[in-house]
Amino acid sequence: MKVGFIGLGTMGAFMAANLQKAGHELVINDVRREAGANRLSSGAIWADTPKAVAEQSEIIFTSLPGPKEVEHVVFGPDGIVAGVKPGTAYFDLSTNAQSLVRRFAEALAEKGAFGFDAPVSGGPKGAESGKLAIWVGGDRAVYDRFKPVLDDFGDQARYIGPIGTATVAKLVHNMSGYAVQTAMAEAFSMGVKAGMDPLALWAAVRQGAYGRRRAFDRLADQFLVDNYDPPSFTLKGAHKDVSLAVNMGRELGVPMRLCNLTLEDFNEAMNRGWDNLDSRIPMKMQLERAGVTIACDPAAVQAVLDED
Repeated sequence: MKVGFIGLGTMGAFMAANLQKAGHELVINDVRREAGANRLSSGAIWADTPKAVAEQSEIIFTSLPGPKEVEHVVFGPDGIVAGVKPGTAYFDLSTNAQSLVRRFAEALAEKGAFGFDAPVSGGPKGAESGKLAIWVGGDRAVYDRFKPVLDDFGDQARYIGPIGTATVAKLVHNMSGYAVQTAMAEAFSMGVKAGMDPLALWAAVRQGAYGRRRAFDRLADQFLVDNYDPPSFTLKGAHKDVSLAVNMGRELGVPMRLCNLTLEDFNEAMNRGWDNLDSRIPMKMQLERAGVTIACDPAAVQAVLDED
């Protein structure tokens, strides 16, 4: 199938590569042509604008930082809507705003095309390995027709419901994770200040009822070893997701006390210039507030993981 792919950043580059490996003909676009160098050397076609991508593609994917970028790529003068053909399916893989995905689906429908919100979860490692969850909202029959293409770069494509529902699922998922992250930072700073060695504390709690679900294991990556660079996912990206979730709650009149506190922590971390560090970096501020330090030996942390 002739596949258009716009946005060849950390996630998009891997997803586009897997589509190409699966045998699809790729038409690509990015704000930086050099981001597509590997795909071009493997036979992809460069398009100068999103409109040119849409004019050549049966199915289009975007993997972009957020609503602002999606708005421009879809609705700009040289955007997808300007060039899309009837029958084309457009899947936005970004974490987006529900209002925008509904709006682009309506605009595409006027052109006889189909719009889907299709946020992914799995991080860069999942994007590279093809172990990605893809939550999809939109027309079910059209989704079923194009699902084999989704299966070429994700192992858990799932239809969620009408347009906009996949966005809700992604924001609930991400907001829950970051709120739990905030709570863990508070609890661990208390435990360390009470006299426990952080490694011993972590090794203990991960064997409890909550820990057996491996909820605590993600602490091993940055928090326990005090290393937030290079990032697994940037604070800047996480701040956008948390802001979208809190804004949606505000629009719906839902009290979200801990989530709003999480956003305030993220705002403070952003103001410190930590935008491009890992999204767990706000946990470090809680350690500062508590007056404790956690910096475990990475080898010792791995030894605990290897005991399982």
